[in-house]
Amino acid sequence: MADQHIVVQSEHLSRPASKWLADRCKLVVCSHDAPEFFDSISNAVGLVVRTYTIVDQKLLDAAPNLKVIGRAGAGLDNIDLAACRNRNIQVVYTPDANTQAVVEYVITLLSNALRPRAILSSSIDINDWKYLRAQTCAKRQLSDLTLGILGLGRIGKRLAEVATAIGCTVIYNDLIDIPSDQRFSADPVSLEQLFNDADVVSIHIDGRASNDKFVSSALIKRMKADVVFINTSRGFVIDTLTLAKFLRDHPQALALIDVHEPEPFGSDYPLLGLSNAKLYPHLASRTQAAMENMSWVVNDVVKVLEGSHPQFPAPL
Repeated sequence: MADQHIVVQSEHLSRPASKWLADRCKLVVCSHDAPEFFDSISNAVGLVVRTYTIVDQKLLDAAPNLKVIGRAGAGLDNIDLAACRNRNIQVVYTPDANTQAVVEYVITLLSNALRPRAILSSSIDINDWKYLRAQTCAKRQLSDLTLGILGLGRIGKRLAEVATAIGCTVIYNDLIDIPSDQRFSADPVSLEQLFNDADVVSIHIDGRASNDKFVSSALIKRMKADVVFINTSRGFVIDTLTLAKFLRDHPQALALIDVHEPEPFGSDYPLLGLSNAKLYPHLASRTQAAMENMSWVVNDVVKVLEGSHPQFPAPL
């Protein structure tokens, strides 16, 4: 059993998951940005992180006894997997914990962008009623649109399923050849065609280093003048300077950006001050259900410490 094992929790977990872990080990809760963090991990055999704890060689050198790292979430770009393998440290994560939350968020952002609304707080006369109804009319509805999904992984597939059910035409591009029965009627296209043809571009590629500015200047310049561009993946996968210029040059375009590089961004962020760039503070996975699902990475952390096989080991 893991009763005497020291495990450090560096970011938020749900209370039930944190308590469950504390019942099975000596749990130390210490924020990754606290001055004492590196001291706290010096004797730890387990570490549970979320998005903002950077597990690099410096951290690993400060934690010589580490056996397992739990990532409460789906992305692994804040963890140096190669360095962990070199130390025989098992990394576990929750690959499907926030899929539904992110897809609901994308659809919500898109629906809000397309459908103007008038909210009544008091009675109005017939002329104002008629005026509001005349002025409040969406130019496009979802079923008119071609949705382009960059990255048809777990989230991309679920988004394709939902968007197809709504009535969108869905196209996608992915690194791998995805069997037709797993595409939910989405059609594979080249990168160039996706950015040429999509009325809505939604980014769902992962945070590997090679994806830095993957959505390049050349791709951004291909987009339609009235495109809706959505990014809920990672901020650094976008050439932000070019996107900002595109938005200035195409006032009918709209960018809905939930992730940024860096987070939080400073006053020099290229997308600040653009009326057609809506910036959000990394909220896509912020539902209670998703937060709870991600927190239960602690199950696999304890399995590893007890010598069992985890359910969700990080890919090699």
